[in-house]
Amino acid sequence: MSLWTSAAPCALLLAAVAAPAFAQDPVPATELDTVIVTGERNPDDPAVVAEARERLSRTPGAVAVVSAESYEDRYALALSDTLRSVPGVFAQRRWGEEVRLSIRGSGIGQSLHLRGVLLAQDGVPINAPDGFGDFQELDPLIARYTEVYKGGNALRFGGAALGGAVNILTPTGRNAAHDYLVRIEGGSYDTRRAHVAIAREHGDWDLYAAGTWAGSDGFMDHQDSDSRRLTVNLGRQLGEDREVRLIVQANSLDQQISGARSLTDALKSPQLEQPYARQMGFGRDVQSVRATLQTRYRLTDDLIFEGGVYVVDKRLYHPVPVVVDNDYRYYGAFGRLDWSGQIAGLRADAFAGVYFRTGENDALTFVNIGSGNTGPLIGSTVQKASGVDVFAEGRLFVTDRLALVAGGSWGRAERDVDNRLVPVNSADRDYDWFSPRLGLLWEGDGGDQIYANVTRSVEPATFQELVQSPIPQFVDLEAQEAWTGEIGARGRRGPFLYDVSLYHARIEGEFLNYTLTPDAPPLTFNAGDTIHQGVEAGLDWRLLEGEPGRLTLRQTWTWSDFHFDGDATYGDNRLPIIPEHAYRAELKFEHSAGWFVAPSVEWTPNDVYVDYANTMKYPGYTVLSLNAGIDLPNGVALFADVRNLTNERYVSNANAVTDSRTATTSVFTPGEGRAAFVGVRVAW
Repeated sequence: MSLWTSAAPCALLLAAVAAPAFAQDPVPATELDTVIVTGERNPDDPAVVAEARERLSRTPGAVAVVSAESYEDRYALALSDTLRSVPGVFAQRRWGEEVRLSIRGSGIGQSLHLRGVLLAQDGVPINAPDGFGDFQELDPLIARYTEVYKGGNALRFGGAALGGAVNILTPTGRNAAHDYLVRIEGGSYDTRRAHVAIAREHGDWDLYAAGTWAGSDGFMDHQDSDSRRLTVNLGRQLGEDREVRLIVQANSLDQQISGARSLTDALKSPQLEQPYARQMGFGRDVQSVRATLQTRYRLTDDLIFEGGVYVVDKRLYHPVPVVVDNDYRYYGAFGRLDWSGQIAGLRADAFAGVYFRTGENDALTFVNIGSGNTGPLIGSTVQKASGVDVFAEGRLFVTDRLALVAGGSWGRAERDVDNRLVPVNSADRDYDWFSPRLGLLWEGDGGDQIYANVTRSVEPATFQELVQSPIPQFVDLEAQEAWTGEIGARGRRGPFLYDVSLYHARIEGEFLNYTLTPDAPPLTFNAGDTIHQGVEAGLDWRLLEGEPGRLTLRQTWTWSDFHFDGDATYGDNRLPIIPEHAYRAELKFEHSAGWFVAPSVEWTPNDVYVDYANTMKYPGYTVLSLNAGIDLPNGVALFADVRNLTNERYVSNANAVTDSRTATTSVFTPGEGRAAFVGVRVAW
């Protein structure tokens, strides 16, 4: 199926909403829960969220903003909960906070952790200097809002990754939603979580501090978790739009891991005991501290500087069939200038900056003699990585409505592996690249926007690909390169708030992973030519406004067509793992008396391939859920989040294999069964 054939429904939607809307009464802009960005300021947004939407609306490509208010009345544990309404984002939980995150097919075969998306907090990378990333250190409860930059639209962070960037912003003592907050939750699988936060101002100083404790037995056997998180954000105002800020985050995380399942077990016995995982003590324990000193400083009326330095100390103890014991220390710095003004009498704005990151991982690998205890040492490497990105982008309005956009980034990445056990396997690899970007952005009177862009992306290999396990061995890989074209539109027409984008990416050397045995780390190779193309559509429809309340239908649909392009082995086969179609809808009624009810559906209509040879699929599924809550006097709120009402047995995601006829097929992660969570918030 071609991109344009499958996109026909979206083309009709685009034509309908982009056409002049005659004889329409204005609809109040009460869209606090929406993730859609438009060129029109939403008066219902908190000021800090409104500013974020306005900034992202300057991007000639697909972006989204997720406010903390959009999920404060749900049990939100991971990115699979907070990003679920962003079209084009595939985020499915594996266990605990670990999710499979893919944007536009990034890291498509990644069976663990993260690659292909820059994950950042307050603009500082969560990813290690080599680009490899984790999710466990992110706490959704300390996000004021989250920015999503899809594909090449993440240039503001210097990123040139295929999937783009996700940036979580920490509250401050000045923009937090509440001065004091206490939140307690509990539910299925012995889930429990407590969260407290304080936000205060005193003269030029402000402070935000929050702590979260959480635990759960998990849906599957051997998934017990216990986590403690602390965040402190201390700021000092130095004048109007001038500040310096210290942000410190500490995490202590203990997580048991269950193994992947066969398709039969995943669908029929998802909670079957995992004796091997228990015997070997599979787990993932993290201790980390992250400190950032950053500033925002208005130099002139037209020029703002943002910059900072950061340092991270992290310990990972990770028993699987082997025991991985990693000690990370890395640091970095960034600086960015934002300018707005005129060029030859024409309105213009631009940003330019640099990101630098470096550090090392003292990586030890042991035989797992059982219960996660270490036996003989079988791997000892020091993995040093560094990288720099220099970037710039500018807009020039050649008419009142139309802007030309141009920019690009130059990057360099260095990888050095010192193998202390087998020195002959020591090696290094350097990557250099330039990624240009061109675009157009048209904006109507009501904030409707139409955009187009062409961007080059380049991803150097991480150590996960270069140093393949279980016994560390260096594998030389080329960078993954792609050219992506994108067109789209977003805005408001009458009762509709819409966001539609179409993209087509041609990739050379895509990093593809495959699993040899169920519990071993994946292996990676550079594929030949591959194509990623698709449609991302979001539509919010205000069905009722006024007494007795407000009724809104929110829908997202993603079409993903990812396939080989004339591969010598796999021909034009589909790439596995990511569903071709994904639909989500929520019908939310908010009563004027302060209560709400919101049934929702998540629908994957087609079966999904699990191997590159296209010989095995896991079935599509439909999951129904229900969310409800009520605001009580004195800042008290109660909510309930009931998931998978019909107790559907389904596979949420899987690990890729080469050919199911010859490879292991115990690679499936069951979706969670029926579950209910309740919570209370007290804010003042």
